[in-house]
Amino acid sequence: MDPARPLLDLQAADLAIDRLEARRRALEGGGELAAARAAADAAEGELGELRLQLDALDRDASRLEHEIDTIAQKAAAEERRMYDGTVANAKELESMRHEVENLRRRATDREDELLALMERREAVEKEAAAAEGRSSELRATAERIGGEAVEELATVERDLATRRAERDTIAAGIDAELLDLYEDLRRQKKGVGAAALIDGVCQGCHEQLSAVELDRLKRTDGVKRCEYCRRILVT
Repeated sequence: MDPARPLLDLQAADLAIDRLEARRRALEGGGELAAARAAADAAEGELGELRLQLDALDRDASRLEHEIDTIAQKAAAEERRMYDGTVANAKELESMRHEVENLRRRATDREDELLALMERREAVEKEAAAAEGRSSELRATAERIGGEAVEELATVERDLATRRAERDTIAAGIDAELLDLYEDLRRQKKGVGAAALIDGVCQGCHEQLSAVELDRLKRTDGVKRCEYCRRILVT
């Protein structure tokens, strides 16, 4: 049996610890939660802008309705004067008739503006309803992620303690010099210091070793190293 074989168990434990520590950092940093809250805040901001648009449209509608009512009252007053007999001068009556027609045209123009405004308001109201739904959903998601993050962090801490205990047990049975070499290589090789040699392929760098090198490794009693990545090879 290759004396370096326990390194594969140690490597598996170390990679599991690395993943758990990365996950713990992510949870403690609140990256996912921060992203969820940012999305919820953005949706609420969009909803707020749409509500401001609705308020502005309502003010414009009130202004137009008041203007239409004022014009209608003025036109009605002019018509009453035309027909109540108080004005007998033909030229003045003709002028009043033109004024009534102008007032009616203005009223029609304002009514068209009001109709267009109400159509716009209906569209914005639909957007606001959709935005409110998105905002509520995203806020609920942020709250859920916050609760889940607390629970997951506790699980990660428990798993880390278990994995570290396993690692200590494995490491205790490995030669000190071999362990030092492995640790040094792990720092250099992105966390992977030992790799299995399967069918002549290093599982660390996935390079196929030459026939000459494979023959040399068979005759090597000491620590076997990959000719490409220099990781410890376990046969």
